[in-house]
Amino acid sequence: MTQDFTGTMPVAERQKFDVRALETYLASRIGGFCGPLSVEQFKGGQSNPTFKLKTPGAEYVMRAKPGPVAKLLPSAHAVEREFRVMCALADSEVPLAHMFTLCDDESIIGRAFYVMEFVKGRVLWDQSLPGMTQGERAAIYAEMNRVIAALHKTDYVGRGLGDFGRPGSYFARQIARWSKQYQMSETESIPEMDRLIAWLPENIPPDDGSTSIVHGDYRLDNLIFHPSEPRILAVLDWELSTIGHPLADFAYHLMSWHTPPGGFRGIGGLDHRSLGIPTESEYVATYCKATGRDGIADIDFYLAYNMFRIAGILQGIMKRVVDGTAANEQAMEAGKRARPMAELGWQYAERVMQKRS
Repeated sequence: MTQDFTGTMPVAERQKFDVRALETYLASRIGGFCGPLSVEQFKGGQSNPTFKLKTPGAEYVMRAKPGPVAKLLPSAHAVEREFRVMCALADSEVPLAHMFTLCDDESIIGRAFYVMEFVKGRVLWDQSLPGMTQGERAAIYAEMNRVIAALHKTDYVGRGLGDFGRPGSYFARQIARWSKQYQMSETESIPEMDRLIAWLPENIPPDDGSTSIVHGDYRLDNLIFHPSEPRILAVLDWELSTIGHPLADFAYHLMSWHTPPGGFRGIGGLDHRSLGIPTESEYVATYCKATGRDGIADIDFYLAYNMFRIAGILQGIMKRVVDGTAANEQAMEAGKRARPMAELGWQYAERVMQKRS
């Protein structure tokens, strides 16, 4: 049901770096930091490798760009952006780990990195939440909904993030970006992806002017819950965050109701009522009430867009596997999901076309 956030593994060979140099640097940047320092790499994480830093007196978490051998795609692995948005959201309604320091001097360990608080709690990997009662599951989902609504209601300009992304034309820019990223990392032909690349820009819904911080990867296993309460202590993995359309972000979160429990860890096809998990319509209604919306039109387009986007991300993982720079041992399995995700995305595009015909 759960995986404690302390699950680690030895640092992969290509992710190794000078631990003593890191120790010396952190001692000069973090009050009370005192070695000796030991480092382990967390399990999970397909993009920016994440490490547990252990000292006799405290534990920390470090997020870094991939090792110096990695061929980085443009705008990928932006740890600097992660650090900035999490600092800006400190003490907001969005729970976050405390941020200690950002290092963009690659001479220290060979890549940019930041260090944050180690938050002790639960990471829940299986979205069906086995072993929980109906009430416990309902509370977990209610808390997820509360936090994403709080994020989308945050005054990002007031928190110094007015230039964190360009408002307006969000879908057009994102479709262009992920089309380019996909084509740069293509390792095999996926016809449905080619169709989505052509179809999506021509079928963007009218812009309603909504803008917010978007997390970009808001899902159950990017959240740390309190050890025993249905309360989020920290939202993780802000690499894809920007200023954009909140419904793009929320629809990404909704994909769980449309993907199977297998390779995508979704809850599609499960008996939600018997589990105590809200139905998709109930979950949407809760979010809309919290954010002042009457409802969500064009949901099939938003789902098709997000499935296309995730297929592009998964293809990037496969490219790193081919190049030998993947940060995670499960990268091959993740990369293989690009094709079925693109195929699913095209099915939702066809649903849009069917409704319009």
